[in-house]
Amino acid sequence: MEPALPTTPFGRRSLSLAQVASQMVAKQRPPEAVAHKWNIFRALCTARSRLGLSERSLTVLNALLTFHPETVLSGDDLVVFPSNEQIALRAHGMPSSTMRRHLAQLVDARLLIRRDSPNGKRYARKGREGAISQAFGFDLSPLVARADEIMGLAEAVMAEQRAYRYARERITLARRDIVKMIETGIEEDVPPPIGQGGSTWESVHAHFRAMLSRIPANASLQALEEAGGALTALAAELTNALENHIKQSNMGAKGARIEHHIQNSNPNPPIDLEPSLREGPGPRAEPPRKQPEPAERAYPLGMVLSACPDIVDYAKGGISHWRDLLAAAAVVRSMLGISPSAWEEAQSVMGGIQAAIVIACLLQRSATISSAGGYLRELTRKAGVGEFSLGPILMAQINARNRERKSA
Repeated sequence: MEPALPTTPFGRRSLSLAQVASQMVAKQRPPEAVAHKWNIFRALCTARSRLGLSERSLTVLNALLTFHPETVLSGDDLVVFPSNEQIALRAHGMPSSTMRRHLAQLVDARLLIRRDSPNGKRYARKGREGAISQAFGFDLSPLVARADEIMGLAEAVMAEQRAYRYARERITLARRDIVKMIETGIEEDVPPPIGQGGSTWESVHAHFRAMLSRIPANASLQALEEAGGALTALAAELTNALENHIKQSNMGAKGARIEHHIQNSNPNPPIDLEPSLREGPGPRAEPPRKQPEPAERAYPLGMVLSACPDIVDYAKGGISHWRDLLAAAAVVRSMLGISPSAWEEAQSVMGGIQAAIVIACLLQRSATISSAGGYLRELTRKAGVGEFSLGPILMAQINARNRERKSA
């Protein structure tokens, strides 16, 4: 006599149409269908968001799979019957109440079928020859029946992740190219391209920063692709401006002199966007000088870059030492419209490294600061009379970035 196959759950658990559909799919699978249980499990880990699974549900499923003695799932002998205590032990000590909730989630996701015994216990009945003739527990056959679907979902998720990664890489490369070409354009006195927010390199840079500010922290793939396309187009336009300048100046035959000039370029080009804050020709009162604590002792470089990561885009070879930060700050101060005199005074009063950190903070908050030069002069004044501390500014910036990550 063939043993009965239970189709409804024990006790007060209800039977849903989704569970009936899961049983139908499991019954209709081809007899020769097989699945590697750990390959399926890895695919489920990749596609868990598409199936509505949590990490803890996958932990419970991983525990259940260990109770099946074979690596390949095939045939009809796919029911595992461990007790709740055994499952909890293999699920790294998960509480029973939590484990039962995640078992129900796996059933609702149509990855398991309950094969409950008349009294709700899980056990196996053996025949005369000692082989298991009937088992009551959790049926793994939906994993075999849906193997192709699960693998397809995992491939789709990985393809989407690759697309996101490519879009972000495209934006990163375009940002790097644009920053360095704007820097070169300023240093080499190249006429800026017309039509990108104005006719000066500062307006080009403002247009570039505005493009970046429109990219949301949790941007969709479409938004990233559109931003990448716009930044790539801007980079191409800047490249054309530099190439046209070389052609018009007939500088191709003077490559050695050009290379020498770039290596010794002036980090403080004579560009000033805060003329209203310039001092007159008469003498000006020197603020009282205070010896600040060396910033490299008080604040690690990693902390500064975590709070103000945008300044890395302005470093030619990345920032791995304080001198790299100083070089990048010298470029950024002109981008922000800070005059050479304001920059020199800040370095004199605060110290070079602390002034460079302030520049990095101003760059990070450039969207909310109307006059970076005036802001720097005010901080310099406070530093001169002992009323300025860099720590609160850095911590505020770090907290702001943490809030952005949480909201994303």
